[in-house]
Amino acid sequence: ETNGDGGWDESWGKIFRANMVLNNLYKVEGREEVKKELKAEAHFIRAYEMYMLANIFCLPYTNTNKTNKDEMGLPLKQSTSFEESVERASLEDTYEFIEADLEEALKITTPLIRANDGVLRAWRGNKTGVKAFAARYHLYQGDYTKALNYANAALGEYSTLVDYNVNSKTGGMTWGLSKNYTINQGTPQQQTVTVKYPYGHDNQSDPTDRMAWKEHLYMRFMYDGSWWFIPSRELLNLYDQTYDRRYEYNYVQGYSYDRGVIKPSYSYPGYIRFFKDNLPSGPTVAEVYLIKAECHARLNQIPEAQTAVNTLRAKRMNNTAPTSVINLTLANKQDAITKILQERRRELAFVQRWNDVRRLNNNDDTTDDVVMTRSFYGYSASAILNLEPVKTFTLPKNSRRFATPIPYTDIVAGQGKIKQNTYDANSVLIQ
Repeated sequence: ETNGDGGWDESWGKIFRANMVLNNLYKVEGREEVKKELKAEAHFIRAYEMYMLANIFCLPYTNTNKTNKDEMGLPLKQSTSFEESVERASLEDTYEFIEADLEEALKITTPLIRANDGVLRAWRGNKTGVKAFAARYHLYQGDYTKALNYANAALGEYSTLVDYNVNSKTGGMTWGLSKNYTINQGTPQQQTVTVKYPYGHDNQSDPTDRMAWKEHLYMRFMYDGSWWFIPSRELLNLYDQTYDRRYEYNYVQGYSYDRGVIKPSYSYPGYIRFFKDNLPSGPTVAEVYLIKAECHARLNQIPEAQTAVNTLRAKRMNNTAPTSVINLTLANKQDAITKILQERRRELAFVQRWNDVRRLNNNDDTTDDVVMTRSFYGYSASAILNLEPVKTFTLPKNSRRFATPIPYTDIVAGQGKIKQNTYDANSVLIQ
């Protein structure tokens, strides 16, 4: 409750600004068509941020949870007034609110590509980005037909994929930076090692690489203040480490040296797309192809699923690899779902995994459930108990700990109106 806010403040700030637009749009002068576009964009921002908050601070939207009127969702803020209620609505009402905003957002007509200069305008709301988000939303709701329709609509407007085989910063991948690190300094094992960084620079504030990425449909990023997205060995083992260029470029070998693990040294990779601190989390062309592939698989349309997923892989795998390595062969519905979900992990590492775990544990297919475990030392309020045996912490699929606690500061500021999530003693099992 007191360890950071999990994006709570930032998302509510964006919702506040969207409400400011919606509340004041028709009080100012301007062309009617411009006002309509701004209204749709404001609804899009509010829908996107409410959905982000719901996936962090609320339980998954299951049949059980949505029919339970006592299961809390979010406050439904529709104005900038501090007098407006901040009480949490039910989970069902929260999702109805999000979907109503999404329907308004789909009225946007602003194109992704600006007509006068051909610039990809992904940093603002646009009709392709809204359709891509709608595809994501309905995938997570388990409506595969509707998600597929929106995915096809988005790809029909823009379907450019970056080719990892092209040695270019604007249309492909390349090594952009090398840094030297002295490890084990002052010992017989002292040496200087060189770490190569992909498609980047050592300037956090320079957005050039991020803006040039041609797959953005709505430009949003996941931020990590530690500057180290640490891949599990399970994730690393999902890649073909010989031919998958995502492993070659996006997993910076020896990145642990940059994070100070130099004496004694320990080499471990970090996952990097642009600068060290953020990953693209908004809808992208690659994600939409994966949504399309998964929806076809869920609907038992295997040839179509295979075509969609291999369209992406053709741009990610080394083009010198055997065709049988580049292209996945999907034998049946279950095989297709399994392989496409693995491809999602490879392509959307970190940015969609939490949301995927939530939905996979609560859809109609029990074969794709994910029970997460982490092995670590026990701990107290003030110390890590590293002299005691390692323990395994398990997050069961129906745990209430899938809802992050709301920050304590807002619980206090809400003067009893904002209720905290509830947890039971068996939410986390320690083996």
